[in-house]
Amino acid sequence: MTADTAKNFGPAFKTNWWARAGWLAAFLYAAYAANYLDVSWIRFLRGLGNGAEFLAEMVPPNFSRWQLLSANLMETVEIAIIASAFGILFSLPVGLLAARNLMPLWITWPFRTFIALCRSFHPVIFAILFVKAVGFGPLAGILTLIFASIGFIGKLFTEAIEEISLKPLEALRASGAPFMSVIIYAVLPQVLNRFIGFSSYQLDANLRNSTMVGIVGAGGIGGTLFAAFQRFDYDFLAAILISIIALVMLSEFISTRIKKVFQ
Repeated sequence: MTADTAKNFGPAFKTNWWARAGWLAAFLYAAYAANYLDVSWIRFLRGLGNGAEFLAEMVPPNFSRWQLLSANLMETVEIAIIASAFGILFSLPVGLLAARNLMPLWITWPFRTFIALCRSFHPVIFAILFVKAVGFGPLAGILTLIFASIGFIGKLFTEAIEEISLKPLEALRASGAPFMSVIIYAVLPQVLNRFIGFSSYQLDANLRNSTMVGIVGAGGIGGTLFAAFQRFDYDFLAAILISIIALVMLSEFISTRIKKVFQ
């Protein structure tokens, strides 16, 4: 194609001035927000120096209180496993009742609203509420993570059910199969692998979240972590962080093996 012919056809893509204006507005707002929030390179560079000093105080890690560390880690694992088990158990019927291709609207909307409420707040907010309701300890952490699990797994499970093929359902319904048979033989086989994946991921998330909710008194190693930070006990803090990382990596390895078994 010659240059004259290209000129006749014009540019290959039409310029989208609205998109460019939107990007410019976003950049200007980001610059304004950074200035308003006192975000500056000086503070960032100063923070690098403070961070280096903080990391230097964490070396070498202090594992001398391994009994306290192991006990809190075990409590964290117990909280995560119990919360995941009940969260997965409750998410299954909630997800089924919230699927719009299985249930009428008057049933789906209350359960979809419940899932939205479970997803509306950060686990720390739920932990504060349950600590106030049932007191300090693992029970508050378990209740917190059950609601977090329902919010995550329930939503993804509902979406997975709504994406299934309806032909097996129609075939079973046409043969006169009861509702539970339709669920067991037509719905669950299509979403079982995804449900297992959601559940294993939520177990990993609960292990991480159980360390976080402990900061507000909901049990687990989070309380010990926060106490070590307040006491400037940074070498023990490093030992706690290393233990949490090792725990999450172990959980990731186990969940990967479980997925391979069910594939």
